[in-house]
Amino acid sequence: MNEKLDKVVRLLFRLIATPSLSREEEATADIWEEWLRENGVDNVERVHNNVYAVTPVFDPSKPILLLNSHHDTVKPSSSYTRDPFNPEIIGDRLYGLGSNDAGASGVALASTFIDLKDRVDLPVNLIFSITAAEEVMGEYGMRAFLPHLAEKALTPDMVLVGEPTGMQPAIAERGLLVFDAVSSGKSGHAARNEGINAIYRAIEDINMLRNFTTPNVSETLGPIKVSVTMINAGSQHNVVPDKCSYVVDVRTTDAYSNEETVELIRESVKWSVMTPRSTRVHASVIPLDHPLVKSAVKMGRTPFVSPTTSDMALMHGIHSLKMGPGESSRSHTADEYVLLSEIEEALRIYPELIENIE
Repeated sequence: MNEKLDKVVRLLFRLIATPSLSREEEATADIWEEWLRENGVDNVERVHNNVYAVTPVFDPSKPILLLNSHHDTVKPSSSYTRDPFNPEIIGDRLYGLGSNDAGASGVALASTFIDLKDRVDLPVNLIFSITAAEEVMGEYGMRAFLPHLAEKALTPDMVLVGEPTGMQPAIAERGLLVFDAVSSGKSGHAARNEGINAIYRAIEDINMLRNFTTPNVSETLGPIKVSVTMINAGSQHNVVPDKCSYVVDVRTTDAYSNEETVELIRESVKWSVMTPRSTRVHASVIPLDHPLVKSAVKMGRTPFVSPTTSDMALMHGIHSLKMGPGESSRSHTADEYVLLSEIEEALRIYPELIENIE
């Protein structure tokens, strides 16, 4: 193991061994602050449990590139066969909760920032951030961090988001809307054919949602996807139900804003009241001709559409590219791991990606 890889692996060991469940990241934020200062970053700042630093050679004439990943994790699943907080290397595999999602990306981006932060010849200004509450898109993670940067006139022009993608550039993610839907009827005795059955009204609307289409379709993400995933109605076998509630999962695109999609969904049904839980998880698409994407393609990387959601969903109006070591399929699984060779690849590719931005 070379010296640079050894340094970031030792950091990753510390992070894995320190529980950092979403909204409980104080201890790992402390580790990040300490480690950055120990490695020559003098201007480390902290907002809640979001830790960041700005290049000391900031040039206002250059665009800002934010290097971002997250240090919170999901809860370990009950099917773990090893201690999720005991990092262990077996062959090329480094096991531990958060190793793949997204510890490896975080330590590789941090190392890249340290190597490049004093370079005046870079085409961009660099900000490194390791943020909190990504797994729950909480109010004290990216939702608090971006407004903080805006107050300091440091809103990024572009973002490189470190998440496990096999070091391939994810140029898009779908957004998400979850609706709590309710159709109403009138109760009555089933034997007397009385009342208005709320289930039948719900079925009528569900069929409309099943066939939902829009005039505009995203060139990158395709059509909006609508799925009814839960349903509940009735109190007993001989009472016509006067209420039927169901849940609708909607994967949005850049063809419409989430707010516009809410109205389109509401217009598509006849009987149901459709209430979105939130509109903040937006679709994200970065153009293929964006300098970040072009730099990745120049290096032989292949753009793709990510099936998973990240903090990109909260970066409204900012072009962002998701790219990092590891594989998304290992995230949130028992006995999570990342390959040492994947981290080593990221340490090589990240600096070149940044240097080649035009």
